[in-house]
Amino acid sequence: MTDLISTGILLPESILFTRWFDILAAFTAINTIIYVVLAVVKTLPRLRLPKRNQRNRRSQTRSIYPDAPA
Repeated sequence: MTDLISTGILLPESILFTRWFDILAAFTAINTIIYVVLAVVKTLPRLRLPKRNQRNRRSQTRSIYPDAPA
């Protein structure tokens, strides 16, 4: 078991300490963080800002109770 830890499980130790492997590991870490943030943002409810003007209100009620206040 100690032989696997000292040499790496899948790749030899000479590959694990190369520059391109460090770049690949950094890219994978940044990519994972971006996807986690996107997944969390997608699960949160949307924030709706209150509208300042009332132009989007209907002039007539469309309720099943037409005499109710608008």
